[in-house]
Amino acid sequence: MKSDVWPMVHVERAALIDDLSRLDDEQWETPSLCDGWTVHDVVAHMVNTALTTRLSFVAGLILARFDFDRQNARGVERTRGASPQETLERFRQVASRTSTPPANLDTRLVEEVVHGEDIRRPLGLTRSYQQEAVVRALRLQARTPASFGGAKELVAGVRLMATDADLSIGDGPEVTGPALSLLLAISGRRVALDELAGPGAVTLATV
Repeated sequence: MKSDVWPMVHVERAALIDDLSRLDDEQWETPSLCDGWTVHDVVAHMVNTALTTRLSFVAGLILARFDFDRQNARGVERTRGASPQETLERFRQVASRTSTPPANLDTRLVEEVVHGEDIRRPLGLTRSYQQEAVVRALRLQARTPASFGGAKELVAGVRLMATDADLSIGDGPEVTGPALSLLLAISGRRVALDELAGPGAVTLATV
């Protein structure tokens, strides 16, 4: 049931807000795992995504001439506050929202977990994520084409096996590791590749 997505999303947003509230201004300008974006930029993106509805997403995509990167950049510019505190307050105000772009609701779990790590890892912060949120995010990424932000083509021909969850996806040389590391690796976060093992890990590392 997709109705159980929002409680997990809200838990992750609250946890991230708690972590962000402890940062100083310099930490907010730390480069994130998203190329070209600081921690501050990623938070602004998450604010924008939380505000996005199906209608506004389509309208924004048309205005961006169907360029997802341009649409995301405009969203960051629109929702980034003049200070970290202003952006954090905006994040607090949208944390309980249940609006979403026109996509599988489990994309909201991908958003919260992957971007949560985009922020935390460069800052040396750790979180024990809800296992169901990570597993569902991983399953969705593995079956979603790259043209829609997924990794279906990347993981074709390998078998993803989580060492901390009852999860096995695909067929082929095995790639083993924590579910979170698998999720990050197939989402283009190369920092997680060192946390994976098995003959199939080479495939992910060489793409």
